[in-house]
Amino acid sequence: MSAEPLPIAERLARQIAAGGPVSVAHFMGEANQHYYATRDPLGTAGDFTTAPEISQMFGELVGLCLADVWLRSARRPNALYVELGPGRGTLANDALRAMESAALAPRAHLVETSPVLRERQLALLPHVTHHDSVETLPDTGPLLVVANEFFDALPVRQCIRVGDEWRERVVIRRESEGRFLAVPGYRRIESGLPPIAAAAEDGAILETPIIGAGIAYALANRIARQGGAAIIIDYGYEGPALGDTLQAVRGHRFADPFADPGEVDLTTHVDFSVIGNMARQAGLRVLGPVGQGAFLERLGIDARAGQLIRATPGRAAEVEAARRRLVDEGEMGTLFKAMAWIHPDWAEPAGFSD
Repeated sequence: MSAEPLPIAERLARQIAAGGPVSVAHFMGEANQHYYATRDPLGTAGDFTTAPEISQMFGELVGLCLADVWLRSARRPNALYVELGPGRGTLANDALRAMESAALAPRAHLVETSPVLRERQLALLPHVTHHDSVETLPDTGPLLVVANEFFDALPVRQCIRVGDEWRERVVIRRESEGRFLAVPGYRRIESGLPPIAAAAEDGAILETPIIGAGIAYALANRIARQGGAAIIIDYGYEGPALGDTLQAVRGHRFADPFADPGEVDLTTHVDFSVIGNMARQAGLRVLGPVGQGAFLERLGIDARAGQLIRATPGRAAEVEAARRRLVDEGEMGTLFKAMAWIHPDWAEPAGFSD
């Protein structure tokens, strides 16, 4: 009879007791792996809501954007729809339906490790193929890729300025209080810091998306070899920049990132400069980032909202509220940004310029 697995907090506490403090990246990775593997975190009953869950318009427009790129790129055969971190499969379902209206019916491949979310995705899209990583994606045709709120949940390395030196930020367990805390580590960081670090003040924090950069580079190399394009949508900034962006959400409210590991959603703001540079290194063209609101408006969200309202007048207020939430500056319109990666021989996607 197998023993019950240790709770994630107890497992982390034992790791720290046995080997000393763990990096913030390790803590975030362990906590989020457990979090996503054990629940569906989306919707009003969950911890947060993503753009595809707000309105079908989001997924439809993203799907049409990629279909348009394919149509203007000589309709290359055997195109594949790929989504990273597809949640419940809502975006994929809306995007694939819109693609079909444009005479494109690609096979769908979802990069997802959560067994709970895989089950939800299969209930909606029974013919998809799942992958644990981008490494196992087929090499049989061009890739039409979507990554919406994927990179923000990946572990980041945090460094902190202490006096005249930089150290990695680590997590300890304060037994007297029974809680985890982030503190400066003892090891001095001698290299690999951007120029912005030189003039930073004491206590400044620098985040490096090591895991995200690796995944971005691997994916970009696949597009460089196979053809295609990718649309990356997330909340973030163009770095390098200083600041602690690690945050936790539980029940649609902010929480302590170091309390209850594995029971809260941990994210950081995405450095679009880093992931964009990974694509450039692989030989792709990069567009953006541009605000999500501008991106969706250029793709025609106002016209699509009008169509939905005319088709179902009783939903007019609901459709308009969803449109505003997706595009307004005070909502998701500027905090969230969109970036495109394109194979050099492919057409540029709409939505990234007036």
